[in-house]
Amino acid sequence: MTETTVHEIVAELAALEDPRAREVNEKHGNDHGVNLGKLRALAKRLKTQQELAHQLWATDDTAARLLAILICRPKAFERHELDVMLRQARTPKVHDWLVNYVVKKNPHCEELRLAWFTDPDPVVASSGWALTTERAAKNPEGLDLARLLDVIDKEMKDAPDRLQWAMNHCLAQIGIEHTEYRARAIDIGERLGVLKDYPTPPNCTSPFAPIWITEMARRQDGK
Repeated sequence: MTETTVHEIVAELAALEDPRAREVNEKHGNDHGVNLGKLRALAKRLKTQQELAHQLWATDDTAARLLAILICRPKAFERHELDVMLRQARTPKVHDWLVNYVVKKNPHCEELRLAWFTDPDPVVASSGWALTTERAAKNPEGLDLARLLDVIDKEMKDAPDRLQWAMNHCLAQIGIEHTEYRARAIDIGERLGVLKDYPTPPNCTSPFAPIWITEMARRQDGK
């Protein structure tokens, strides 16, 4: 793909800009106004193009980076590339999509999980926790779940927002998926009170771990 093509796509993304969407997105730290449905439709039209994905990422534009994530080949990235990209991801949406759509499908996922888990940057560390949550739910063999609960109990209360959210998700997932740790996970959530007062829309489950765990366990028992 030529550089002109990148400019054309960036121009197309600019044409899709919706000021109202940007206003909503910016409240969540995401500096773009492109409807995600339209972004996905554009990605579907472009199909997989790894080189173009690299070029779109290099623009440092949030909408372009989201598009890059959708058209890339997740398994094609080297470990160091994904580490650099994660640290370059300026917005929560780019960060989350990169972890969920790319890193989780990459062969270096477990190495990155271990490296990021103890990173001094709390946003990077939150990615390590997100990947650990995935393992706790789907592939817990080899994880020390009791130790994870120890760390959560000690550190979650005072953790920065994104790291705290990721640790809370891990706490809830352990409680949901592992009945032997459910009572302890609920107790930790009750004592720490993290996200207890988080505003939750009607018909949605609260992210407060004791409520989240109890509700999901109820649904599992009802199957």
